[in-house]
Amino acid sequence: MKRRDMVLAATVASLWGFNFVVIDWGMAGVPPLLFVAIRFLVVASAIVVVPRPRASWRTVVGVGLFMSLGQFGLLYTSMALGLQPGLAALVLQAQAVFTILIAAAVLRERPTAAQIAGVALGVVGLAIVAAGRSGDAPALAVMLAFAAAFSWGIGNVISRRAGAVSGPGRLGSLSLTVWSALVVPAPALMLSFVVEGPEVIASGLATFGWQAALSTLYTAVLCTIIGYSIWNGLLARNPSAAVVPWVLLAPVVAMASAALLLGQIPTPAEIIGGLLLVGGVLVTGLRQRGSRRARPTPRRYRLRLGTALRSRG
Repeated sequence: MKRRDMVLAATVASLWGFNFVVIDWGMAGVPPLLFVAIRFLVVASAIVVVPRPRASWRTVVGVGLFMSLGQFGLLYTSMALGLQPGLAALVLQAQAVFTILIAAAVLRERPTAAQIAGVALGVVGLAIVAAGRSGDAPALAVMLAFAAAFSWGIGNVISRRAGAVSGPGRLGSLSLTVWSALVVPAPALMLSFVVEGPEVIASGLATFGWQAALSTLYTAVLCTIIGYSIWNGLLARNPSAAVVPWVLLAPVVAMASAALLLGQIPTPAEIIGGLLLVGGVLVTGLRQRGSRRARPTPRRYRLRLGTALRSRG
């Protein structure tokens, strides 16, 4: 990855990390699936100014179903069941492993040794934090968060497979992000009626105040329209194994935010695991940056070049 892409990846990870605290703060009194429907209704409203992507409808629907509806429907539900923001951010990072495994099977992308080492280091950090917090969340909530990570991994590979979605206008990742959001509101609302019930939905709409509105704007505009546009662009320009490990930074941001704003002080396991997560990202990112450097010119080519230059002189 180029240095610019590394900065963009770190920025997106920070936005997404703080996103967990914002979701927890804004979802009070609002059922999770209804909250997902409202979030992506706001995102989808941008189609009036964003052109339709040149990607196939199969890609648009696939990204909407897995990267948006599946991931956030499951994630919001897990948090509503009691999964704390820091731990939710941590468990969701299993998407890095899922994405690399799915990309290797479907796209035949083989991660480098450094990428494998970086992800492995991040997974060790993930396991340390999970071991230190395993008794703090209901088992069902943790399982739903892992399912959300798997859904995100599938969406990542679909987006990566449509690598032509890069550049301005109809080729831009913004188009894919906004138009894929059209897939989400109706199914999410239907699921909300079935799972949460009309009475809960009515109560949630009645209590939907400024707090929920600000949370929706943050998640819809900063995290979805801007964040996923950058993310899809990174996936279009770089191998999946080079991009997805950067999201391992999100739990660190989420834990720090939860400690400062919600009083959820990280345990020693969270601190150690978070440092390992950051280390895993650095190992992967620095290796990729180094691989972009110019290779030494072969000796035979240097000899021919020198001869040609002397003959011109």
